[in-house]
Amino acid sequence: MDSQIVLLAAAFLTVAILYSSVGHAGATGYLAVMAIAGMSPALMKPTALILNIVVASIATYKFYRRGAFSWSLFVPLVLTSFPFAYLGGSITLPAQYYKPLVGIFLLYPAWRFIASSRNCDKVEIKPVSWPILLICGSGLGFLSGLTGVGGGVFLSPLMLLMHWAPIRVISGVASAFILSNSISGLAGLLTTHIDMAPGLPWWMLAVMLGGLIGAEFGSGRFKAKTIQRLLAVTLLIAGLKLSSSLIF
Repeated sequence: MDSQIVLLAAAFLTVAILYSSVGHAGATGYLAVMAIAGMSPALMKPTALILNIVVASIATYKFYRRGAFSWSLFVPLVLTSFPFAYLGGSITLPAQYYKPLVGIFLLYPAWRFIASSRNCDKVEIKPVSWPILLICGSGLGFLSGLTGVGGGVFLSPLMLLMHWAPIRVISGVASAFILSNSISGLAGLLTTHIDMAPGLPWWMLAVMLGGLIGAEFGSGRFKAKTIQRLLAVTLLIAGLKLSSSLIF
């Protein structure tokens, strides 16, 4: 087996453990790892979406089983995000636009994770209307399909900022949102010609194991503060690396 495939499998395993512990599937982390490894954008997007589906399926089950979920938040979000994720997934950006775009999108959640980590366990719930959720779902869905991420890294900070739910419920809704958008985004991507990375089967096994470990602890045992800060560091490094292509 190629050494790069093994190294990427180990990195993906670590990413899956960290991200699934807070209800995320890890697409931004996978994109960061693949960018550092020098993988082409043509392979990055489908790989990230497929790995997302594996981990998000596990995380959604784990959080839902523990009662950390809200149908009233999820349904309006997914009603608009699903078709817009399909639309975004059908669009392939040139490399000179794709990398900096993803990089900029990674910097925002990095900042939000740092800013919200201090009070992540103290949330005063505020009601939100369906029209607002429908609008947010459409925008986040399109971005997730376009960039190859599930949208959870944008949705979770938004819900934390607006105090729409407790942290574990936010994680449960985010994991289901990611799963829906990743499936839709991949479906849209399949309408175009795509190439699959040779190490994909091994990487799927790695993230499956990571997702089982992370989601089991994150859905009922881990505190969110430390995980959010670790994720922030990962996203910050990846965002700065990818965004630097705007300058160099």
